[in-house]
This record gives sequence, structure tokens and C-alpha cells, in this order.
Amino acid sequence: MGKTLNDNQRIAVNHGVGPMLVLAGPGSGKTTVILCRLRRILEEINNKNKKILVVTFTKAAAAQMKERFGDRDSARVLFTTFHSLFFRILRQTYGYSSEKILGEDEKHTILRNILAEKDWSVDDPEEFVSQFIRQASYMRNELLTPMEFIPVGTQREMFRQMYRAYDSYKERHGKLDFDDMLLQCYELFLEEQSTLAFWQNKFSFIMVDEFQDVNRVQYECIRLLAAPQNNLFVVGDDDQSIYGFRGSSPDFLLEFERQYPNCERVILDTNYRSTDRILSLAEKVIGVNQRRFAKNLKGVNGKGDKVSFFLAEDTTAEAEKVAEKISVLLEDGIALNEIAVIYRTNLQGGAFARALYRRGIPYIIRDGGGDIYDHWIAKDMLAYLTLGESEDGDSALRRIINKPKRYISNELLQEAQKMPYTLFRSFFVCPSLKKWQEESLEKLRRDFMQIGKRKPYEGIQYIRRVIGYDDYLEEYAAFRKCGGQAFFEIADEITEIAKNTADLQEFRRNLEEMSRQMQEQVREKAAMKKGVTLATMHGAKGLEFYAVFLPSLAEGVVPHERALDGLEEERRLFYVALTRTKEKLCLSATRNRYGKEMKPSRFLKEMGLDVAEKFMKKT
Repeated sequence: MGKTLNDNQRIAVNHGVGPMLVLAGPGSGKTTVILCRLRRILEEINNKNKKILVVTFTKAAAAQMKERFGDRDSARVLFTTFHSLFFRILRQTYGYSSEKILGEDEKHTILRNILAEKDWSVDDPEEFVSQFIRQASYMRNELLTPMEFIPVGTQREMFRQMYRAYDSYKERHGKLDFDDMLLQCYELFLEEQSTLAFWQNKFSFIMVDEFQDVNRVQYECIRLLAAPQNNLFVVGDDDQSIYGFRGSSPDFLLEFERQYPNCERVILDTNYRSTDRILSLAEKVIGVNQRRFAKNLKGVNGKGDKVSFFLAEDTTAEAEKVAEKISVLLEDGIALNEIAVIYRTNLQGGAFARALYRRGIPYIIRDGGGDIYDHWIAKDMLAYLTLGESEDGDSALRRIINKPKRYISNELLQEAQKMPYTLFRSFFVCPSLKKWQEESLEKLRRDFMQIGKRKPYEGIQYIRRVIGYDDYLEEYAAFRKCGGQAFFEIADEITEIAKNTADLQEFRRNLEEMSRQMQEQVREKAAMKKGVTLATMHGAKGLEFYAVFLPSLAEGVVPHERALDGLEEERRLFYVALTRTKEKLCLSATRNRYGKEMKPSRFLKEMGLDVAEKFMKKT
């Protein structure tokens, strides 16, 4: 065992009692270190009743670690996730059963029903509920109360009302969700010293993998559980802390030594995955961050191929070029599963999915982020285009009548629906119709005529800019207290789908085809089919590939404009993406994105790749 470890790995494996911080760079063999240390401790511990606790973040990671460890002495080790561990403690203390836990689908249904009872103007209930879940989870993981917490993306009073109603439902039905498990366990440890002592005595050593991903409540629970012996061995990389939206922070790693003054520290700085050229670029970028431990990764795979860069005119051209390069790799014998396209947001995946689909190259979308081709914005666009062909579409008209605001009241709408004509014609014969409302409807009729004269792409541009649909998105985002950028990205992707379509029928077919592909991806995910991996930077964490493409490296995309206040996390996210590749790395950007001129990502310059001139001159 000792011969296969490098010096720093051996220091970590041979660590005895007390706290230890292992800073494990990407591809540095951290799982090997955890398992080797585990075997060494088991050989030395005489007390067979004492267990070793190994905690990680996903069931898959825990299962994989357990499988690699093997059956020998497995009864003396508990491989688990935070949620499984805390539920085990609650079950033994309170007698909870698994039926008590709300599944994610059940949770969404409950919240949709609560929302339906409220008289709130929400375009997409599912999106609102998902946003609420994210915000409520962040609040509880940070150990904040609804009165202390300021939500993002939801008005404060709406958030509090939803939270009270949801909490009340759980209490009435004797249910708890995943966040409740953590909170209840934390409160149990604080209030019941005898219970805490029982669990402290159960585990002689605690090892935590991916420690950079812990949030406040997880950190506090583990800290309590490890006391008073503090045989706490944590492995992580502050440079790969990328889940700030969940409450994770590199601070728990950075402050570990202050929390445990007698802590030992070692850095696993030998990278067994990537070539020197790739590591050099990654080190240059991450070195700009201030809040970090310096590591200076060393490779063992030689200098490697040059990193390539290309500039495309727009997102469609970029996706086509990437697909073309992937075709060449496949012809050279590189396996499908050894190739990945890694981008910043899940909306970017559509262009690459379409380009690969056209070439007949199988692909796997790891985190599709929902079917945006069936999003309410897509339905709004279709409704307008439908009305451009004929103003008689009643359901389409109801959908967009106040997008943007035309002040057609519910009362007027109900009055019109009682008339024996199509809805649009009925408005004009309603006795309560005001002169200014009539003028607004006449203008809308003229807009329908203009849309009808245009192909879908030009029609959507007219809807967004002339009719003012983009203004409506901005106002809706302000009402929801969230940035409008997410809505504009969806609108831009839908607009892109309309390019080169001859008519409404072809545009609708394209949307349906992309929607079908997304649903197929969800179904086939479990089957683990072979294909080129399409993943967000978040979704690619923990993976590795022979060849990686990092597209759209322009300001506002990478780093993302919604995260410009959190540049250090954006830089860590880019660092994670860079270090997924073993051999080949292709960077790219677009001069234009959905009709807007782009500037090169600052990260390119930080790597020493000054490509600003290429953006300025036509190629």
C-alpha cells in the first residue's frame, strides 16, 4: 500500500488522532487516501464495537466508496450521506419511519396547491415553486428564520406566507422534508446532551469527503458529533467550492484550523489526471482568487497537447464547429463517453444538442434543467405567432392579452367570454369597453397583422422589441424580485430555435422535437447510454474526460452576469471545468450572442490568452 502513495498522501494516510485538514486538488487521489487511511485505522483499532463514520454528499459517491473498500471489515464502517446519517439518528431517537419523509414530487404538489389558493399573479407556478424551494432550503441550511431571511427571486411577504403555509401543512400531517432532517438533528444535539453523547461514543473516527460543499447546519452537526475527541479528518478543495446558492462556502475549510488550533494540514498537490499545459492554465486562473490556500499543482502526465481556441460568429456557428471537431475525434477512435462539452448554464446545452443531433452523434445531457421548450415563454411566443395567422385563437389571446399590460381587466374578459363571438371580436361589443381599451385592442390587431407578414424569427423579434414583450419580462422579474436575465436567456434560446424556420408549423415542430429530445434524455438517463456528455460546469464536477470543450467564454456568460458580485466563485467554477480534462482542451467564444456583441471573458486574459483583437475584427 505504502509504495503506491506519494509523500503527501502517505502523511494523510498515517495521520493518527485529532483533527486533520487534507486539501485535495483535482485529480489528486483523495478517495484512495480516504480508503487507505480507513484500512490502516481498522488494523490498529482493537475495540470492535467502535465504528468509523465516512460521510459524503451523494448516495452514488457513498456507494462507490463502499464498493471500492470491499466487504472486509465493512460492518465496522458506515459509508453514508449527511441526510441518511441524520435521518438514522432521528429514526432511532423519535421512531421516525421513511413514510414520514416528503418526496420531491410530493413536496412540489403540496406547494403548487398552496400557491393555487393564493391570489397572486404568477406566470409559471412550477418555476415559482422551484424558486421557493431553493430559497427556503438556503435559509434553513444557513440556520436563519423567515423573519431574518431576505429571499431572492420572491417577494419577502409572499415567501413568508408560503413558508408558513408549508410549515403548517407538514405539522398537520406529521411530515418532514430533507432540510428538516438536518435542522431537527442539529436541535436534537443542542437540546439532548445524552443523545449527543450516545452518538459521539458510537464513532471513534469521522471522515468527511468534499468538505468544501458543506453548509452551515451540516458543519455545526459534524462539529458537535466529533467532539470532544475531535478525531475529524476532512478532505476537500476550497478551489472547488461552487455551491454558494446552497449555502456551501470555502470558509468552512479556510477557518478549520482556527476552529481546531491543533489541526494538522497536508496538501495533495500531485495531479494524476491532466497534462502540464492544462494545469498551468488552471493555476493561473485560480491564483487570481484571494480567499484560498495556495497549492501549486504538479502533474505526472507530461506537457501534453496545446490548448486550442476558436472564435465563432454566433452560438449556432460555435455549436456547429464544436460538433465538427467532435466528429474528427470520433473518427480518430476517441470513445463517445470520453468527450464532453461543458458550459455555464443549462440553457446553453440546446445549441450543442441540436448540432450533435444533426450529425447523428449520440449525446447525454447530465442536467437539462427542465424542458425550456415547453416553458411559459415559449407558449407565449407560440400564442402570438398563432394570432398572427388568425386572431380567432381564443386560448392564445387569453394567454397574451396582458403581456405586456393592456389593462384588459378580468371583469372585461369575463364579459367578453359570455358573448356569442370569438373572444377578440367580443371585446369590441362589450358595453363596458372603454375608449382607451378599444384603442389598445385596435393596436393589438395591427400588431397581429404585422406578425402574420413575417417568418417566425422576425415575428418573435417584433413581439419582443416592438410589441414590448421584453419589457413585460423585465416588469415580471421586478414583481418577482428576481433578475430578468434568466427569462431573457430562455427568450433568446426560443428565438434561436425560430431561425431558418419558414412558418409557424415548422417552428412548432422544432420546439416539439427539442422538447421530445429533452424528455427522452430524462428517460434514458437511468439507462446510462453512451454519448458525448453535455453538462453545466456545476454538473461536470467530479467527472473526467479525454477531451473537453469549453464554449461561450465571453463576459456575461463566463463569468455569468448574475454572479459578477461573486467573481471568486465564478472563477472556482471555471477552474472546475478546466480540470475535468485529461488530454485535449478546446476553448471557444462567439463574437455575437443572440444579436448582442460580446467581449472576451476576463478568464481568458487571466490564463494568458489575450484574444480581444479577434473579437474586434471580422474573420
